Amino acid sequence: MSNLKTIAQNKKAYHDYFVEESLEAGIELAGTEVKSLRQGRVNLKDSWCSIVDGEIFVNGMHISPYEQGNIFNRDPMRVRRLLMHKKEILRLFGITKQAGYSLIPLSLYFKDSRVKVQVGLCKGKKLYDKRADMAEKSAKRDIERTMKERFR
Repeated sequence: MSNLKTIAQNKKAYHDYFVEESLEAGIELAGTEVKSLRQGRVNLKDSWCSIVDGEIFVNGMHISPYEQGNIFNRDPMRVRRLLMHKKEILRLFGITKQAGYSLIPLSLYFKDSRVKVQVGLCKGKKLYDKRADMAEKSAKRDIERTMKERFR
C-alpha cells in the first residue's frame, strides 16, 4: 500500500480542458526543491509539458526557493525533466501532434518518499463548454441546498 500526500493541484486545468487520460510520471528535482515542496510552495497554474528529442519536460511550474537553501537554490521557473518510459512518451508525442491535444500537469504529490506528477492528456474547452460546466455546477449546488432545507 502506497502512502499518497497531495502537494498541489491544478484546478485551472480542469476548468480550461477536458481531461481525456491521466498518467503518472516521476520528476527530476534538486534537493532544495524537494524541501520547498514539503512546505507546499509550488504553483502549477500556468504549467504545461513539452516533448523534445524523446524526453518530456514540464514548463512554467514555479517552485519557490527554499529559505535555508542559499547557494544550492535553483531557478524557480526552470524547465524540469519528467521521468516516463520511452514507449509512453512516444505514444503521447503521437497523440499531441493531433489537433487540440496538449499535456498538462494536473497534480503534484508524494508517493512514499518520491515526488510524482499526474500528467493529463487534455483537449481545450471552448467558452460555451465552460459556461455549460458552470451552469451544471450551479444547478447541482441549488438542488443540494433545497434538499438540505427540505429535510431539516
